[in-house]
Amino acid sequence: MSCAKIDPALHQAHKPPWIKVRLPSNPVFFSTKALISDLRLHTVCESAQCPNRWECWSQGTATMMIAGDRCTRACGFCAVTTAKPFALEEDEPQRVAEAVRRMRLKHVVITAVARDDLKDGGANHFARVIAAVRQMDPSVIDEVLVPDFHAQDWCIQIVLDAAPDIYNHNMETVERLTPFVRSRARYRTSLQVLRRAKELSPTVVTKSGVMLGNICRSLSSSRRSVLKHMARSRAPKGSSMLLLVRSSAALITRPTFIRLSADDGASPPPRARST
Repeated sequence: MSCAKIDPALHQAHKPPWIKVRLPSNPVFFSTKALISDLRLHTVCESAQCPNRWECWSQGTATMMIAGDRCTRACGFCAVTTAKPFALEEDEPQRVAEAVRRMRLKHVVITAVARDDLKDGGANHFARVIAAVRQMDPSVIDEVLVPDFHAQDWCIQIVLDAAPDIYNHNMETVERLTPFVRSRARYRTSLQVLRRAKELSPTVVTKSGVMLGNICRSLSSSRRSVLKHMARSRAPKGSSMLLLVRSSAALITRPTFIRLSADDGASPPPRARST
């Protein structure tokens, strides 16, 4: 089943007033923007058109996106360009480390576009970036947000051998909606990635995230789907941490916005059991 790319109308001016943000005036925002430009880096903040970019950059932080700004997949929720990627840049690990140094980060999140054109899916490039940051400052917490690598053990192992502090792989949505939301991805493959990461490196912190706005317009159905997903992803040898993100745009292919309130979910869901 094909995955519809995000509707361009979602990025036009006709948005409800509550989803709009004020243009930044904090000088830290502009210094962060200049630093990223100077080091010729990509960030998921810009490439994915994250609405929180103003807030994060104004605090002097950003999520680094390595391996270029062209993705081999076309996930419906994501604004990153889908196209044939360029070759990897050999000096990118050093430039990422320099950005971490200049920004004085204590915790850096490093993600990447999907590189299905590469045999290792970009695993070795992740490892080189982790090594460069660690050489620059061993005290920095390295969190990597990786693609699924098609659940190949040898690719997962390459990243784990670089000893990241946190191994993050986002599930993004529940199993039922994965074919609609995630291009070329399979729900059970992503579950396998998290389980194998924990099996291959029991001491690493594994993490995953899901966007609640992608789940369902029916809140009762959403609740059941989320709880089932939580139980499965937090099962023994699953993810150590689970991040639930409230997405404002609940539909992918039509420019419809659903405003969520604190009362939408009724009482908080019970904590998933873990070992």
